[in-house]
Amino acid sequence: MSQSLSIQQMAITVIVQKNDPTILTPDFLKYTGIVPTEWEVAREPVRNNSVAQVTFQNSVNIVSQSNKILFSEVIANKEVKDIEISTIASKYIQKLSQAQYEGIGINFGGYALFPHSEQAARDFIFKTLLQPGPWSEFGNAPVQAAMKFGYTLEGKQLNLEVNQAAIKFPDQKLIPAVLFSGNFNYVLPQDSGNNQVDNLVKVIANWQADLDTYKEVINTRFLSSITSSTPLDNYQVKIAPDDSLVFPS
Repeated sequence: MSQSLSIQQMAITVIVQKNDPTILTPDFLKYTGIVPTEWEVAREPVRNNSVAQVTFQNSVNIVSQSNKILFSEVIANKEVKDIEISTIASKYIQKLSQAQYEGIGINFGGYALFPHSEQAARDFIFKTLLQPGPWSEFGNAPVQAAMKFGYTLEGKQLNLEVNQAAIKFPDQKLIPAVLFSGNFNYVLPQDSGNNQVDNLVKVIANWQADLDTYKEVINTRFLSSITSSTPLDNYQVKIAPDDSLVFPS
């Protein structure tokens, strides 16, 4: 059967001028109705003048810095109706409607496993995506590679980063994989005044269409010619928001 993408994480990055990170606390999120009052934090929140972070036990993670706010969630094995992060991000923006918002990115992270051999993921990058050459034969160990692709779409830019990796499973087994990190970058019109919040909410509400585009590009343009005899359903894992998948800002 053909190789396919396993989606692990979604993140929403909002660019904002003169953001105050100290606002972000569990109490603020609950008292304003941004998150349900019964949500419990997974670890001690971070809060200082430069960065604040609140992580909940359901894998929803919010990071606030002076120039942006990042909302992320592990969505592996979740139904669409159970994904919380789009609702949380929209509520946060609406509660802080006077902030000077400049842009937004909708981000997805996933991987495709290559369990046949230790070199399978590397071979995909170096023999399928790249033209072989002497540049790949240098040094005392196999060269590593990361690739970036930029696609111009209607009203947005899709930036896709491809990296060789190994995924560690609960049984400590390492499986070669290729990570695909996708960022849909939207630039907001700077003359829209009070409509800026509405523009952000509309972009967030369209996240499922972005997810479909992300899956289509990877499954039909990158992985369609790759076959796998190993059932990928046996390799479903959750990747923590701050660990293996890194999203463009």
